[in-house]
Amino acid sequence: CISQCFLSLAVFGRAIHAIARISDEFWFDPVEKGLALRSVNSSRSAYACVFFSSMFFQHYCWTAASQPCQKEKQLPLPCKLIIKSVLPVFRCVNVLERNVEKCSISTSPSEQHITFQLLCRHGVVKTYNLTFQECDPLQAVFAKHMCPNILKVHSRLLADVMIHFPTSQEEITLSVTPMKVCFKSYTEEDTDFSRTMLTEIQLSPEEFDYFQVGVDSEVTFCLKELRGLLAFSEATSVPVSIHFDRCGKPIAFSIEDLLLEASFILATLCEPEKEAASPEPAC
Repeated sequence: CISQCFLSLAVFGRAIHAIARISDEFWFDPVEKGLALRSVNSSRSAYACVFFSSMFFQHYCWTAASQPCQKEKQLPLPCKLIIKSVLPVFRCVNVLERNVEKCSISTSPSEQHITFQLLCRHGVVKTYNLTFQECDPLQAVFAKHMCPNILKVHSRLLADVMIHFPTSQEEITLSVTPMKVCFKSYTEEDTDFSRTMLTEIQLSPEEFDYFQVGVDSEVTFCLKELRGLLAFSEATSVPVSIHFDRCGKPIAFSIEDLLLEASFILATLCEPEKEAASPEPAC
């Protein structure tokens, strides 16, 4: 069983919006130590997990199905929700934070739905009963500590870099050497450069909180998912860590503090000269 009241509605809402950039469905996975929100896209080239410690909540009650809690309702398995049904609850997170005094989540496995309840000003109560589907756990297998390249940068700086890329830019390339870091537009070989805007931004090692380049590399990945993580990380004011290897191997963007941690693992493009190249799955 699970019952929760939030310390920060804006942070949780931005996590939902970040997850929404991955897929149209996500896994709602409560465990004894906290709540995990997970998602993977249909091609399995992008995976996201945001974990909220039980300390993130003013109140957190969880009991396994085999140990029923008399006053609370049970959630026997991780469940899957349609993201479009959850987004309206957290549509405008800044407005919600001003107008909502408390948000709670409870479950009703017998009816297979999760209840989001917003206790607003002036005694207004908004209740959303969302149907879920029981499912197997979702977990990506990626040993980021084995990556030779690790960068740690403040989320505001990384967001300032990404804002220079147009919203139509689908993929960007990150290249690193011991002397510099470069973010640049990715273009196909048959691109008409006379009609294309190219962006390239270089950063020095001194601009990073942590800088480790074990191997010169150039990796290309989707920008859409990264924008979601950055919007979420800015709400938490936590630096972003980047773990990666050579092209064709996944790249991980993660944030972590005492109350929460998030990890977005994205596939990268293989070297163009490799025949029939395709991205390595993120999970």
